[in-house]
Amino acid sequence: MRRPVARKLAALAVSAAVVSVGAAAPPATGADAPVKTPVATGYGGAVASVDADASAAGVEVLRKGGNAVDAAVATAAALGVTEPYSAGIGGGGYFVYYDAKSRKVHTIDGRETAPLTADEDLFLEDGKPVAFADAVTSGLGVGTPGTPATWQAALDSWGSRKLGTLLRPAEKLARDGFAVDATFRSQTQSNQERFADFPDTAKLFLPGGELPVVGSTFKNPDLARTYAELGRKGVRALYRGDLAEDIVDTVNEPPVDPDSGRVARPGDLSLKDLAAYEVKRQAPTRTSYRGLDVYGMAPSSSGGTSVAEALNILERTDLSKASEVRYLHRYIEASRIAFADRGRWVGDPAFEDVPTKGLLSQRYADSRACLIRDDAVLTSPLAPGDPRDPESCRTGGKAAPTTYEGENTTHLTVADKWGNVVAYTLTIEQTGGSGITVPGRGFLLNNELTDFSFAPASPDVHDPNLPGPGKRPRSSISPTIVLDRHDKPVVALGSPGGATIITTVLQTLTNFLDRGMPLVDAIAAPRASQRNAATTELEPGLWDSPLRARLESLGHAFKANPEIGAATGVQRLADGRWLAAAETERRGGGSAMVVRPGR
Repeated sequence: MRRPVARKLAALAVSAAVVSVGAAAPPATGADAPVKTPVATGYGGAVASVDADASAAGVEVLRKGGNAVDAAVATAAALGVTEPYSAGIGGGGYFVYYDAKSRKVHTIDGRETAPLTADEDLFLEDGKPVAFADAVTSGLGVGTPGTPATWQAALDSWGSRKLGTLLRPAEKLARDGFAVDATFRSQTQSNQERFADFPDTAKLFLPGGELPVVGSTFKNPDLARTYAELGRKGVRALYRGDLAEDIVDTVNEPPVDPDSGRVARPGDLSLKDLAAYEVKRQAPTRTSYRGLDVYGMAPSSSGGTSVAEALNILERTDLSKASEVRYLHRYIEASRIAFADRGRWVGDPAFEDVPTKGLLSQRYADSRACLIRDDAVLTSPLAPGDPRDPESCRTGGKAAPTTYEGENTTHLTVADKWGNVVAYTLTIEQTGGSGITVPGRGFLLNNELTDFSFAPASPDVHDPNLPGPGKRPRSSISPTIVLDRHDKPVVALGSPGGATIITTVLQTLTNFLDRGMPLVDAIAAPRASQRNAATTELEPGLWDSPLRARLESLGHAFKANPEIGAATGVQRLADGRWLAAAETERRGGGSAMVVRPGR
């Protein structure tokens, strides 16, 4: 199985020589901000993110001799400035790192955690779940942030620069400002009503009560000072001391405008919760696909197990020769099955007996793949199988629907001249997180605890994702690194998008590895997302395609989704160059850069 994929990748490496090349540039602000380009090819390392200022910050670190981990932290910090509704130091994420020297993949689970006082009734009032909208904009949904601890853990293990040095580009960007684009304005507008109810949020993001104007310069001096403090004192300043106290006070007494009429439920976060927070270093998930090794994030994220299970289900089908209809049908059905199993089995392994090994096994995937027929469609919600006791075409219990997961996050992918690679997805959950800005600190708090099930998805099915003390809510974040048979990187990628992250990564991988698309085209291709639901979501490129009618004739049902995910990736080319790729249109297009452009 190795040779066909190797030939395809070699062909892709040749085609990469004719794609447009993005020039690297130092960080800039306002009207001088670097221009976005979705693909770049060259030497010395590469960065791909959704934002040009952030990618430029990472490339500058690489140019000055920093490694991929250093550049990833600098890029992430800059995204906290320019993409504050998607990520920041008030949130968490998952970090996957390939070490070129040892040829090993490592991961850091920097997921937010519930307060130590939380239990299964966290989101229940009088025995009934609170309204989701009320939990989203509240202290109740805020988990202990994990992002700063993730940065420090990564730097301690694999970095070569101090945190303070890496925060300076983002600090400058926050102080001097960046150019507002249409996406930033649109996201502000979609949050305008709730932002206006919190004076500190309104002052920062709605100055004078008005939306930011496209092309204007947006500044965040409070965040610049916060970054400077973290640079001087280290990330412990967020988990202990004045900043920690500010976070706790904000969560437990959300600073609402008393005239707004909004009631923001308080949380129960304590200084003890912050002081007790630790990232988890754990083995990555791994599965073999077409002779390549695919590494991802183990639980508490469901991303690694779900992507791997779906790939294993597809392993027996030659997708390279399948018609477009058969390819999409098989991809959709594999996603449906993986989500059925995810819902039943995946949660925080500190609280749940997660059968990770079974979910990753080819034997189990084969026992589920036999459910797929080319002339019919499975019915959702599909019942899960039992990876502990796989039996061909058997389901292991009653079906439960897939619970909701917020869709706004950001992903960055970095490689350096030594061959090290980082795939890092970070988030504050909902677009705009909780909507609550820590007064005087310049960053929004997450609402990640709303990723828990408020109550069991079905009363007859065990739900592994109920709240608990110090528990991590299940995530779909799926940073992925693919290695060849010599344990060298082939491609790395990831995406935001809540539960659609899993399907976005899966579809991009199969587009690239099986369908022979150049990486930038694999990312840009129109997406379908099936998550064990009655309908599959389609982007316009598929919704408006004759393929939809042909899939409907098999029994598929669809609904439109204007935009699914916003992926970035890097590819190692056969001649030693890096290719960085990002979105061509989604979220206004992404930003791919390399240190030394060259064909």
